Amino acid sequence: MNPAESATSATPTEATTEALPFTALLVVFFCIVAVIHDQHLIQPAIDYVFSLDEHAQVPVFFLANGLISSVTDNVFVATVYISEVHEALQAGEITRAHFDLLAVAINTGTNIPSIATPNGQAAFLFLLTSALAPLIRLGYGRMVLLALPYTVSMSLSGLMATLWLPQ
Repeated sequence: MNPAESATSATPTEATTEALPFTALLVVFFCIVAVIHDQHLIQPAIDYVFSLDEHAQVPVFFLANGLISSVTDNVFVATVYISEVHEALQAGEITRAHFDLLAVAINTGTNIPSIATPNGQAAFLFLLTSALAPLIRLGYGRMVLLALPYTVSMSLSGLMATLWLPQ
């Protein structure tokens, strides 16, 4: 049997079993973010950011999203933040132009600084929970160390970009 045939000969049960750890982590992350959203646990942070000068709100959202995204999945965090900011837009508390700037900060903030941990990046988390991780001696701490230079340089670049966005 050639390698192409053996790669496709895995049964659905084997493929499903291989993905279970990753799927379980995503379910846990989703539950955590659902509780955060339902209990409005991020609301004090959002209220604090909205109490700041309008020009300072964009970089602060970038940093806050990056911090929270490093401990849970970034897509779910972005969903919670953008929902709360959208509610502020609908209530007339912010303008559409300011909403657009905050949306950029939320999107970049949940993606760039979250590179710091496998929690923030699904591809890293999938690799970490795969059968390949022990074979290449890839642990959580090592993955964080490998991502750290990229995290620092990209986060600083992203932060500087949010500071120079047109207001």
